Amino acid sequence: MTANAEFDIIVYGASGFTGRLVAEYLARQYGVGGAVKWAMAGRSTEKLAQVRDEIGAPKDTPLVVADAADAASVAAMVARTKAVLTTVGPYQLYGSDLVAACAAAGTDYLDLCGEPAWMRQMIDAHHATAQKTGARIVFSCGFDSIPFELGVYFLEGVAKARLGAPVPRVKGRVRKMKGGFSGGTAASLTATMAAAGRDPSIIAYLTNPFALAGGFQGPDQPRGDKPEHDADLGADVGPFVMATINTKNVHRANALLGHAWGTDFVYDEMAVIDPNGPPPASLGGPNAPKPGEGPSKEERETGFYDVLFVGVAADGRKVRAAVTGDKDPGYGSTSKMIAEAAICLVQDAPEVAGGIWTPGAAMGDRLIKRLVDNAGLTFVDETA
Repeated sequence: MTANAEFDIIVYGASGFTGRLVAEYLARQYGVGGAVKWAMAGRSTEKLAQVRDEIGAPKDTPLVVADAADAASVAAMVARTKAVLTTVGPYQLYGSDLVAACAAAGTDYLDLCGEPAWMRQMIDAHHATAQKTGARIVFSCGFDSIPFELGVYFLEGVAKARLGAPVPRVKGRVRKMKGGFSGGTAASLTATMAAAGRDPSIIAYLTNPFALAGGFQGPDQPRGDKPEHDADLGADVGPFVMATINTKNVHRANALLGHAWGTDFVYDEMAVIDPNGPPPASLGGPNAPKPGEGPSKEERETGFYDVLFVGVAADGRKVRAAVTGDKDPGYGSTSKMIAEAAICLVQDAPEVAGGIWTPGAAMGDRLIKRLVDNAGLTFVDETA
């Protein structure tokens, strides 16, 4: 990490919908030039200044011009900060050069990526470089996949405390959720499908739960692609649209932690079916959100999510834990999660080695504490 950098964090994409929410959160929670030194970055000084004024950030909030299409401007931005927090997706279209620049410079990088094939390409291309330079590259610092990866991490802590050992089987079950996915997430899915059409080998990454686990291939995992009755919940469950990315990040976390949850670890995610509720949100179709679009402030404020994790020991004993968020998942909660993850990485986790990480494997309990203290998340042991 560039210890003597001008900034702790540069928010790249601060004039976009989600980046603006991140900047607004940082301004409200930490001010400017205080305990957290941060700046807003994007392609246009004028647009950045407009957003700065609209969100009520101080006039002296630093503005940095950088364009994904201009490698020199990206390199100059990377050189000025300890960490780049980027909301400029789809990352497979706009993120590759930024990851390369951060890895080369020893600058930390955090994003909201849910694009597993691209993540695998970045791991293959830059993990070794980041290990040498000390850059900590952390993907998936939003709703995909922090509540799920840290939910499993927290549940396994409960299992060790209550049962004396981690559990080899964990179920993630979305009990309730209000609020949709971001336009960036929808665009990422579209870009991923287009990439798979051009290169059929990408489909193997998308369908393999261990695609990000560094070459490790564990036991068969439940597919979670059809409705079923879950006896542990006493409820019917169905496919959950984020499961394909979240499960990969959970298995990568287990691998990065030296298979702390076992080499026989089995994990799946599904959503509880509410017979009286609306159909689950879709990432495709004509009504899908567009990049830069998002819900109203009221919709963000009234959104929430509640995810249950059930752990089953080899002898059948069970533990339960829940993770909740107090804002809509795709924007309100995500913007707070990535901001706190960036601060945690830079300020609370200096000893974490360079390389490509998941948030939980890198920051663990320290990130949980920050999210509970500042970002409206809860982590609760629900074991009876």
